[in-house]
Amino acid sequence: MVDFRPFRALRPKPEYAAEVAALPYDVMNAAEAREMIKGKERSFLRIDKPETAFPEGQNPYAPEVYAKAKEIFEQRKSDGTYLQEKTPCAYIYRQIMDGRAQLGLVGTINVQDSIDGRVKKHEMTRADKETDRIRHVDTLNAQTGPIFLTYRKRPLLTETLNNWHLHHSPIYDFVSEQGVRQTVWVIDDPARLAEIRRELAQTESLYIADGHHRHASAVSVAQMRREAQGGRTGDEEFNYYLAVLFASDELKLMDYNRVIADLNGLTIPALLAKIEHKFTVRKAEPGERVRPRSAHSFGMCVRAAAKPQASSADTRTEWYHLRAKDGSFDPNDPVASLDVSILQNNLIAPILGINDPRTDSRIDFVGGIRGLGELERRAATDMRLAFAFYPASLDELMTIADAGEIMPPKSTWFEPKLLSGLFIHEL
Repeated sequence: MVDFRPFRALRPKPEYAAEVAALPYDVMNAAEAREMIKGKERSFLRIDKPETAFPEGQNPYAPEVYAKAKEIFEQRKSDGTYLQEKTPCAYIYRQIMDGRAQLGLVGTINVQDSIDGRVKKHEMTRADKETDRIRHVDTLNAQTGPIFLTYRKRPLLTETLNNWHLHHSPIYDFVSEQGVRQTVWVIDDPARLAEIRRELAQTESLYIADGHHRHASAVSVAQMRREAQGGRTGDEEFNYYLAVLFASDELKLMDYNRVIADLNGLTIPALLAKIEHKFTVRKAEPGERVRPRSAHSFGMCVRAAAKPQASSADTRTEWYHLRAKDGSFDPNDPVASLDVSILQNNLIAPILGINDPRTDSRIDFVGGIRGLGELERRAATDMRLAFAFYPASLDELMTIADAGEIMPPKSTWFEPKLLSGLFIHEL
């Protein structure tokens, strides 16, 4: 039984929604965030990445940074940027990107569902990133970025959401800077809200699609406050966390690719010779960028010269088609048969010497939204080697989560991203 609950959202006034709404804090670095907030005094990135208010080089985890987030948050609440619902509501949040729509339900989920295993994860979290969000939520006394959840389709719930938004006017409707149309409807009818809660109460499991660190921090803050407030009833707002729920058939997974700093002391011919033990290798046609068309196949881009030079001849790249050979993985193991595992276990670790991709500075990750051109650019400049993947599937994600297993780091990339700042859950 999943406990979904409407809430009294703090949200931007309609005239400010487009300026406030921002990409999640963890999809850009501080320098990129500084560019994004130029000319946008109300941008939520100023609260989500408060280090942007300090000179470059500021420690983002210093106490004064979290204090600055609180200061800006309180200022935005007092200057008329936000309004707060008078009664608990839920929301329909639709995003349209490249002609494809995904329709989600916004509300709060009981942390006990996470503690008891009804909300299932597929990634590990890093302690430093988890601590950062704990401090952010605790300082602001609010959850500011929604956790992205999915569930196996429930036709009655889909029908309820579709009927509502088709017969009501949206409170927000704008196109973000990323070209994604963002539309929100408020559900304030008690009968419809009760119907939604009953339907979700019959849902066996929810799955974290994105936002594992936000999820872990929400649970941690709730447990901290439970310990501090021995007289709790379980109905306190800190026992619920902000989430957007999507039926799994609404979502699209993209590839999550890798770039590597060097060839681990190998020449290109030596690298290819080692790769051929576990993969078939075919050189791409001149000018061809290799986008994998099926599972267990990969594109590899390598820069010819060891160091980037001014001459284009020195920074040329070559692409190769790779395909995992039979016997290189166990097809009956849901984790080992993932493409990210196949490449890690047969190439990145044994050949390139990167055993822990979560901590090794020689590897970086590039979301599929950036395209093959970005992989080629990275291979030609600050890195040396790039790998393009075929996207994982939601069935793989849910199967692994159901088994209590963990996917390798950086296995999934969802687009479009949920924007932050449109819904705030005060604790």
